[in-house]
Amino acid sequence: MSKYKILVVDDEESLCEILKFNLEKEGYEVAVAYSAEEALALDIQNMNLVILDIMMGELSGFGLARILKRKAETASIPIIFCSALDSEGDKIKGLDLGADDYIAKPYSVAEVMARVRSVLRRSGSQRVVTPAAPQNDNVIVFEGLEVNNLNKRCFIDGEEVQLTRKEFDILVLLLSHRGTILSREQIMKQVWSDEVVVLDRTIDVNITRMRKKLGNYGNYIITRTGYGYGFEV
Repeated sequence: MSKYKILVVDDEESLCEILKFNLEKEGYEVAVAYSAEEALALDIQNMNLVILDIMMGELSGFGLARILKRKAETASIPIIFCSALDSEGDKIKGLDLGADDYIAKPYSVAEVMARVRSVLRRSGSQRVVTPAAPQNDNVIVFEGLEVNNLNKRCFIDGEEVQLTRKEFDILVLLLSHRGTILSREQIMKQVWSDEVVVLDRTIDVNITRMRKKLGNYGNYIITRTGYGYGFEV
């Protein structure tokens, strides 16, 4: 049987290295990420378990857990939170998000190894890792930003963002053509189609409002003067 694959996500590099060393001694294959954003760039769907810190950068461990539990290809992956947040409320929140266990820092390595073995046994992980599913055109994900074109909803780190219909349609268009600059005419044709005449200023206002609502992700929506708009990574 192939090795279990475990992802350790923590912004304390020394803790990551300690866990990686001891997990590999136990025979596991271990990947490390020092932020939730870095973790999202990995093939998480191929992991059998995620060990996750909570207090990290802009995207917290809670936020990453929400994202993983919302996506079909990662929803069944067990999660163990390891955090200095040790109140009852924090533990309940972590478990309510779908975590399989919660370990408060500071912890002993022996305890973590025992919890890992227990979670893997309970989850059957024996979980079969399948190839990544084809990209679903109806759900577009970029880091912590998720747009669902079926139910017309937008989420950032698992929290819903309220967009108007036109703001939503513009965002879907730009995300679907990442790295491409679309002219106002192209945006007008795709979003407003055969509706009444739309002024360039109307497009500009919608994009300005959308940028504000998207917070840091609004910075990815760029303007090329004289050309148009794009979502640039």
